[in-house]
Amino acid sequence: MDARLQKIIDESNNIVFFGGAGVSTESGIPDFRSESGLYHAQEVYGYSPETMLSHSFYVRQTKMFFKYYKENLIHQEAQPNKAHLALAALEQAGKLKAVVTQNIDGLHQKAGSKQVYELHGSVLRNYCQRCGKFYDLDYIMDESNCEEGIPKCSCGGTIKPDVVLYEESLDDACIEGAVEAISRADTLIIGGTSLVVYPAAGLIHYFHGKNLVLINKDKTQYDSKADLVINDSIGKVMEMTE
Repeated sequence: MDARLQKIIDESNNIVFFGGAGVSTESGIPDFRSESGLYHAQEVYGYSPETMLSHSFYVRQTKMFFKYYKENLIHQEAQPNKAHLALAALEQAGKLKAVVTQNIDGLHQKAGSKQVYELHGSVLRNYCQRCGKFYDLDYIMDESNCEEGIPKCSCGGTIKPDVVLYEESLDDACIEGAVEAISRADTLIIGGTSLVVYPAAGLIHYFHGKNLVLINKDKTQYDSKADLVINDSIGKVMEMTE
């Protein structure tokens, strides 16, 4: 355990964690840009991931959208890893006030975290576009509830995942909550993100606290601004911060 990180956590009372895809890769969920990630799937489907995960593609080719979505973004077997569990423990201890995540897998909540701002939505929430009825993930994955792979509501409407697609805006309330949490934090720990995806990466500018900690396997453009930089696995580092 890095003694500097432990010291920062011990002396902090309002920590916010901001995480990206690297937090979930240790749970077996590939990130977009890894060698086995979603960006290497174009040869299989004939379209780029950005295209297939766009709002216009969802509207225009709904069947193909759900095929790609179910085969690549759903990981029902995934379990929280050491990072998720350590963050939940820090929240329970009163140190961590919020988790802000770019991930859509719901693993922070599964680990026990309560205050989670999901910037890009969640695969666990799904809504009928006609009547607004809520459906869980099991329902939309059950082919008996689908017409040609497209999940349908009891009213006949199409059920859309509550996931922010390309061309769609982030949820205003979620952004406002994340900004408020970060702006009030005395310590901001950023982990598992390269901080290149906007507008999410721009949230770092709202932090005016004492300690900025960056934990990522690779360097980021903000390393020079951080009080502590650890280039290592987020799970390995966070495992020992409870």
